[in-house]
Amino acid sequence: MSAVVSQAWLNERLGDDKYIIIDCRFQLGQGNAEVGRKAYEQDHIPGAFYLDLEKDLSGAVREHGGRHPLPDLGGFSLCVGDLGVDSTRTVIAYDDQGGAMASRLWWMLRFLNHQEVYVLDGGYSAWKAAEYPVTSEIPAAEKRVFSPRVQRQMLASMEEVRDQLGSSSKVLIDSREAVRYVGEQEPIDPRAGHIPGAKNFFWKDALDQDGKWLSPGQQRERFASLPMDKEIIVYCGSGVTACPNVLSLYEAGYEQVKLYAGSWSDWISYEDNPIATGE
Repeated sequence: MSAVVSQAWLNERLGDDKYIIIDCRFQLGQGNAEVGRKAYEQDHIPGAFYLDLEKDLSGAVREHGGRHPLPDLGGFSLCVGDLGVDSTRTVIAYDDQGGAMASRLWWMLRFLNHQEVYVLDGGYSAWKAAEYPVTSEIPAAEKRVFSPRVQRQMLASMEEVRDQLGSSSKVLIDSREAVRYVGEQEPIDPRAGHIPGAKNFFWKDALDQDGKWLSPGQQRERFASLPMDKEIIVYCGSGVTACPNVLSLYEAGYEQVKLYAGSWSDWISYEDNPIATGE
């Protein structure tokens, strides 16, 4: 089954206890931390719970690890268990940011071996525009036990990325927009450029002009230049918008895909790490 589900598909399953919906809306940028939660409190898909990118899907920022390091996995497991996630329930994640935050949750749950997790196509604005039901009612959670099993093969460390520089056996993908990749602009991090050898695949190219996810066949066309038999390591600025590309590669049939969770903001925290600019 595709990792992306349609709005009609979800609407047919509203109220079914097998499914748990999680709202991941979040506005990146200073002073915007509560925008997503406030939007959720105003209205959301019936039955949806809320998870915050920086409070729930990220850990504390330190010298290394990037701007959105992975959270403590034990604490995260308790968090989703408190919402009612366990091995028997299917999770549907959505946001209003092109699927970036929802894909982060998708990746994290799969990283902990919860396979039944999907991203809602089109996001919340499209849901409302289609006049599907919304509510301001906050649902009551039924706590369950979420039992994580870390899938280490899905994660790349900084050392693994550094060790693969110049290797022909692995492919490195930078998911940021081109102006940041080439080093012409860097509005967020203190150093501009990209990891040497990385290929640029802007994450928003996973979506069509209406903000819907490309089909698996279209994703295969998008990644046609990439070998299917090599390990692919994906990064972005802080490990969030890389996740839509990880999902897209999964949709396209790639099986050896890793996320460099610390991404560019972690890479540049090590002074000796090389930086490339230009194409």
